[in-house]
Amino acid sequence: MDAKVTWSQGMSFTGTAESGFSVPLGAEASVGGANDGFRPLELMAVSLAGCTAMDVISILRKKQQAVTGFEVQVQARRTEEHPRVFEHAKITYLLTGHNVDEAAVLRAVELSALKYCPAQAMLSKVFPMDLTYEIYEEKNGKKELVKQGQWLPPQA
Repeated sequence: MDAKVTWSQGMSFTGTAESGFSVPLGAEASVGGANDGFRPLELMAVSLAGCTAMDVISILRKKQQAVTGFEVQVQARRTEEHPRVFEHAKITYLLTGHNVDEAAVLRAVELSALKYCPAQAMLSKVFPMDLTYEIYEEKNGKKELVKQGQWLPPQA
């Protein structure tokens, strides 16, 4: 996989990769930036969320789950000292649908965590992650929380 960033001005860059898409990168004004793009570590968190989200929704669709809304949130805590790396992350899977099976959600999260998501496999070697989920039933345009919990990896 090839990727690059090209400097525009100040602390502004454009990132591109083999896919041909581009993404703006920037920094906040306090470090000389124009606040005009993603911070590099934000992209790492978005990458983690996107990687596992694609796995989970793909698995749930194969399991014929009636998912009508899906979001993955990543809350990544950073160290106080530079280089201010991630030291812990909480990944929350928010699913909305009709009679979504909790066991199917747990299995999809497990497969993503242990088999399919390269971002999660790589980053989990560096810092711990908690994987939680919330399942909402959609009724008359409203959402009602029906299940929530945490996926725990098997004990070695």
